[in-house]
Amino acid sequence: MSRLQSSWEMHQQSVAYLPDTDMETMAASTSLPDPAGEFDRNMPRICGVCGDRATGFHFNAMTCEGCKGFFRRSMKRKAMFTCPFNSDCKITKDNRRHCQACRLKRCVDIGMMKEFILTDEEVQRKREMILKRKEEEALRESLKPKLSEEQQKVIDILLEAHRKTYDPTYADFTKFRPPVRSNPSNRGAARSPSILTQDLSSEDSTDLFGSDAFKSVEPQMFSNLVLSEENDESSSMNIDFSHLSMLPHLADLVSYSIQKVIGFAKMIPGFRNLAAEDQIALLKSSAIEVIMLRSNQSFTLEDMTWTCGSNDFKYRISDVTQAGHSMDLLEPLVKFQVGLKKLNLHEEEHVLLMAICILSPDRPGVQDTSLVESLQDRLSEILQTYIRCRHPPPGSRLLYAKMIQKLADLRSLNEEHSKQYRCLSFQPEHSMQLTPLVLEVFGNEIS
Repeated sequence: MSRLQSSWEMHQQSVAYLPDTDMETMAASTSLPDPAGEFDRNMPRICGVCGDRATGFHFNAMTCEGCKGFFRRSMKRKAMFTCPFNSDCKITKDNRRHCQACRLKRCVDIGMMKEFILTDEEVQRKREMILKRKEEEALRESLKPKLSEEQQKVIDILLEAHRKTYDPTYADFTKFRPPVRSNPSNRGAARSPSILTQDLSSEDSTDLFGSDAFKSVEPQMFSNLVLSEENDESSSMNIDFSHLSMLPHLADLVSYSIQKVIGFAKMIPGFRNLAAEDQIALLKSSAIEVIMLRSNQSFTLEDMTWTCGSNDFKYRISDVTQAGHSMDLLEPLVKFQVGLKKLNLHEEEHVLLMAICILSPDRPGVQDTSLVESLQDRLSEILQTYIRCRHPPPGSRLLYAKMIQKLADLRSLNEEHSKQYRCLSFQPEHSMQLTPLVLEVFGNEIS
């Protein structure tokens, strides 16, 4: 009897979670789990009463819908049947209606139990429970945040912008001055009128390696280049500048990356509506931060390197030190890359974060801060909605806050990069290795 009671309790719990089907049919069914795992899901199930195709366990036995209904009706009516033959009729799919007595006897013989049949009151309670659950589910679904068509369009635009400006094959890296991981190889870099301004006015800034970007010509001074005369004696300046063999190659890489950041920014909805001066101010201040964000796609946790195709373009910390940077920048940079990688951002979240980074109203030199702030707020709202809608837990827990913290980390990295760049640019033999775009963008960060 205890076994029966236990089975009945299991049945009561299972019915409460049944899908929305015909209530009377549901009341007649006890879809209990396969008690011993004896049935292969891929094998056809046979009704234990008549041999027809079974639909599951009903009232503690594997039966078809017809025999399930017959047993339920017979028990509820307390029917008494008499066999017109010898009380040993063989019940089949074709003759199961001929002898109700033997059919009911067969139901009992295979284990069907009247205790599993719900009363009318129980059926009503279950109906109400199911309806209540449906209403609650509908309410939850209606309250669940959804991306609007406009928000999805912004995401699609940013995804397209990123894919147009980020080549995962890194094929263009062969156009740079080759990486030299030993003695320095000094070659002059071109300087021309404001390349950043030219890039912003150009409709297509995805390939700016055309004719003069890396030719050696007589350098010119930029009218907007402002260098601080302060001499920072911090530990980050204790760099051996005599062997910066990777500087030419990494200078070209950074210059190339700046061009791609410009191309991406120009496709951010609303960016081109800003005044040209504000566009330039935003890009000069955020360029290195966006480059660090972009580089996370090539960063590998296994060996803590940036892998951009072949081994020639597999960059280790030691390579960056040979370009004039110290561990005061590289240690927190690697920590940042590891933390960002472990967030497992979706590509949609990654591009939104880059756009939010660019459109920061508190950047130096920005005039129309209210317009920039409105553009950033719009992107922030889209990012939060996307996380709630599309990023499943547990990864979504506090994800937005963690992403915003990464932007704060980037500010610190930006500041340290500026210090080290300033020290490097004070060395004429090394500043000559930098490209005009690098000098213009990072030069104006110096205060």
